[in-house]
Amino acid sequence: MTTKFRPLHDRVLVKRVTEEEKTKGGIIIPDSAKEKPQEAEVIAVGNGKVLEEGKRVALDIKTGDRILFGKYSGNDIKLDGEDYVIIKEEDILGVLTK
Repeated sequence: MTTKFRPLHDRVLVKRVTEEEKTKGGIIIPDSAKEKPQEAEVIAVGNGKVLEEGKRVALDIKTGDRILFGKYSGNDIKLDGEDYVIIKEEDILGVLTK
């Protein structure tokens, strides 16, 4: 990514992880039948949420984390020809670890 982008406050920039083109049984899934993946890699994070009293709370998510997020969460954007999603931290369901 050549364009510098930093999300504001409690927003997170993620890139969806590509899904398999085939099922386990070997059937190829056409693009029209695929659902958008809900797993993504965190590309950039904001500085944190600002509370009413002005105190900033840091995010639990960091760059490089693999996350799961809600099916209808976030806003799709395109930067330098690549597709990304900007979501709020509260829309993140969890962090995947190996």
